[in-house]
Amino acid sequence: MMKRVIGMTLAVMLALPGMSMAAKVKIGFINTITGAEAPIGENLTNGVALAVEDLKKKGIDVDLVKEDDTGKPEKSLSAFEKLATRDNVAGVVGPYTSACANAVASRADQYKVPLLVPAAAKEEITQKGYKYVFRLNAPADVYSSVLMDAVLTLGKPKTIAYVYANTDFGISTVKTAKEYAKKIGLKEVADEKYQKGAPDFRSTLTKIKALNPDLVFMVSYEVDAITLMRQSKEIGLTPKAFLGAGAGFTTDQFLKQKDVSNLVFSSTQWTEDVNWPGAKDFYKRYKAKYHKEPTYHAACAYEAMIIMAETAAKNGGNRDKTRAGLKSGSWNGIMGQVKFVDYGKFNNQNNHEMLVQQIQNGQYETVYPTKYKTRAPIYPFRWK
Repeated sequence: MMKRVIGMTLAVMLALPGMSMAAKVKIGFINTITGAEAPIGENLTNGVALAVEDLKKKGIDVDLVKEDDTGKPEKSLSAFEKLATRDNVAGVVGPYTSACANAVASRADQYKVPLLVPAAAKEEITQKGYKYVFRLNAPADVYSSVLMDAVLTLGKPKTIAYVYANTDFGISTVKTAKEYAKKIGLKEVADEKYQKGAPDFRSTLTKIKALNPDLVFMVSYEVDAITLMRQSKEIGLTPKAFLGAGAGFTTDQFLKQKDVSNLVFSSTQWTEDVNWPGAKDFYKRYKAKYHKEPTYHAACAYEAMIIMAETAAKNGGNRDKTRAGLKSGSWNGIMGQVKFVDYGKFNNQNNHEMLVQQIQNGQYETVYPTKYKTRAPIYPFRWK
């Protein structure tokens, strides 16, 4: 009788996917949960949480081991070493910031632990030939080129000024921006680097105002992005366009600063407007659960966790087989087509197409490329 009951139970479990025995896999997640970049880090945390829920529905039970690096590379390294040795994870998703991701990438091959970077943009992360390091998001060069391509369709800007944080992300992004600007004939009139978290940019912005650039290109995290725009308005800096290279210019908090954020362009890895499978549904579910709009960081983290966990589960949590699975696999989800390839100086890099948004009437609107456009861009800039 007992054998019959067990047999019937197994038959039901096999017939109903939701009741099937879940495949268990242990995945590490390094993120900036506390510290200056925590507001953006929260988006990654939320995205990963939704991914774990969806993986459970697919029959994959993720034992998620979370580590807070506070945005400091040395803490990120310690976290990775713990995950690789004591926790024995199958793979790691993260970290968020470029400085942390670049540091951790240097250890992935040493420990032979697959690392999937969801949102850090510093180019060299996937330029050193690491076998165990993969990146989902587009690197720094695309952040700048897509913005400049967008404004070139609107007018004929001639000059550009750079204002950026003295971080791996800021330095790397502006380096590639300068190369691209020179290529398309934009003249650089200012290069202003600042310490992250500085309280006052007025003297720097006043200097830029006197040079009257057509474009002001900025690379900042959330607090600095808001301060820069607020103080730009105070001194009357009015270029033809403010260009924000992702990060702090793409957050819900920045959006809420309606008196200073209106008409700012920003490059982004993702919007809900694209026709990538599940993008709109992810946006709706995220907003319903967390009561705010997801940034691209949330979408990147979600898809990175889906890809890492599915690949690890398929390969029984074996690290080498998981690495091989990431290298050979392809996916089509909320980030569009994903495949980790070698091109140019990059290896294991997803050649991801970036988008440009502009804040119009308190909403992010996709304005470039044309095939994804929800609103026509407004140019030149004017203060609200």
